[in-house]
Amino acid sequence: MSNKGLIRFLAIALALACLFHLSFSLVTWKVKGDAQKAANGDPAKEAKYLDSISAQKVYPLLGYTYKECLENELNFGLDLKGGMNVILEISVADVVTALSSNSQDATFLAAMKEAKENQKNSQDDFITLFGKAFEKNASQGARLAAIFNNTNLQGKVNFNSSNDDVLKVLRSESEAAIANSFNVLRTRIDRFGVTQPNIQQLAGQTGRILVELPGVKDPERVKNLLKGTANLEFWETYNYSEIESKLLAADQKVRMLKQSGYDFDKNDIVVDNAEADSSANQSLLGEAAADSVKVASNEEYNPILGGSIRRSSGYDGACIGYYQAKDTATINKYFAAPQVKDLLPRDLRLYWAVKPTDAFRNDPTVTEDYYDLVAIKVTSRDGAAPLTGDAVTDAREEFDDRKGGNAMVSMTMNGDGARTWARITKDNRGRQVAIVLDNYVYSYPTVQSEITGGNSQITGNFSVQEAKDLANILKSGKLPAPAKIIEEEVVGPSLGQATISQGMWSFGVAFLIVILYMIFYYRTAGIASAIALVCNLFFLFGVLASIGAVLTLPGIAGIVLTMGMAVDANVIIYERIREELHNGKGLKLAIQDGYSNSYSA
Repeated sequence: MSNKGLIRFLAIALALACLFHLSFSLVTWKVKGDAQKAANGDPAKEAKYLDSISAQKVYPLLGYTYKECLENELNFGLDLKGGMNVILEISVADVVTALSSNSQDATFLAAMKEAKENQKNSQDDFITLFGKAFEKNASQGARLAAIFNNTNLQGKVNFNSSNDDVLKVLRSESEAAIANSFNVLRTRIDRFGVTQPNIQQLAGQTGRILVELPGVKDPERVKNLLKGTANLEFWETYNYSEIESKLLAADQKVRMLKQSGYDFDKNDIVVDNAEADSSANQSLLGEAAADSVKVASNEEYNPILGGSIRRSSGYDGACIGYYQAKDTATINKYFAAPQVKDLLPRDLRLYWAVKPTDAFRNDPTVTEDYYDLVAIKVTSRDGAAPLTGDAVTDAREEFDDRKGGNAMVSMTMNGDGARTWARITKDNRGRQVAIVLDNYVYSYPTVQSEITGGNSQITGNFSVQEAKDLANILKSGKLPAPAKIIEEEVVGPSLGQATISQGMWSFGVAFLIVILYMIFYYRTAGIASAIALVCNLFFLFGVLASIGAVLTLPGIAGIVLTMGMAVDANVIIYERIREELHNGKGLKLAIQDGYSNSYSA
């Protein structure tokens, strides 16, 4: 009796545990159903609805929020739920370029170009191809050590290192960079919130990483997360008034070049006389400085400044103009022309904002999205930012109560970073400081006072998911080189749903046929076996949910196989019991001997 009592206790405890874990799936399925009804088939509205209730308690009996229920529900794999399959490649060439400190040595550049070309039709790794190309293009006595003897490889390469020694160091550093990229990507994906992601390095393919993300509904968000290098920089900025005359001169120069038929795509030089061109530039600067007339809103007369929405009168910030997305490429070409560059300060860089501006949110006449073009001021001799993301030790998404609860990212810096940030903010009180990630401006707030302690925020009209992704990228670290997506496959919701429906139909039909057969053939004993089969499946799904396992199409096939094995066991037992009854034994003894004698089978 004690054994029976223990078995009953364990069975009841296991049943309650399975019921507890499966109840989360019931709750999430109900909430998702409500979201579909509220959205009327619009995926964007459905996602917004679910995002809005993520922190609400949808399981009031136990006090769990929707987000917590999602974390505990029964999970489906890529083949059932849909999702994304991506192969990334970390470019060894980019790593070598970074290790050279972006060397402009002619031999180095020629060797890199040839190695990239040869890699298309060669089985050799890039470092080997680069070494051969360098030997081929180098003049007598040229050595790799002269290029790679820099701060990046300090202590590993010196001026006396042979070419073979440098190549060994480059191979070791590139392998370490790939391993580091793998760890960074894995950390980002783990924090992305996808259930049971799969990430692995592909054997035999240097620098290639496979990523599988079940249930992903926003492929663009995933691609941005995976490709971003997380190169965070903090820059001082120019005020518009400080460079207005030079921008006006650049405007007039672009107008003159357009009138002369200049090809901005090829940067064809129209004026061959450099001295005359320089004199013309000085004349343009003088005219612009003396001109007190405001820029005309005429795109033909002012190709650069006339093509943007003008700021309010008296504006003097870091933004030189707002442009539609379709015009940004043209503006980039104008500023890239050598004759235009000569008119602008050498320490000026222009970066686009990552998101459309909200400066015209309340202006009904502005119906298109416009992007800020921000004037960055380079204060160091080497062109590096005064403060980078290496100083950031922690980042997290939060909400700004002062601005209607908008999402933002809070950062914590190390000691050196905190001191540098305090100096930058102290020197730029009343001016704007730009926070730039991967060459896009995320925000450029006006400094009110010196910021000490190393704590600061990035704001920029972020959604909750954007703030979360940005914090994720900053916290997980930056990639040594950009990760390039060379292959991607998206399993859409329709294909995933079709697979689920087919799998569940086959499972349900098989289950129903087996139960009906058992009841028809064994009568009362068949009913008992059907109940046992249902309990078997209940425990199976409950255990899968409790350990966070993922249900896949092969998993469903395995469950059907398990169900068949359970039925086989019942058939063996019942047939042995029948044999014992035919031998004249009573029912109780026949059942006892039937079970005992069927164990061996």
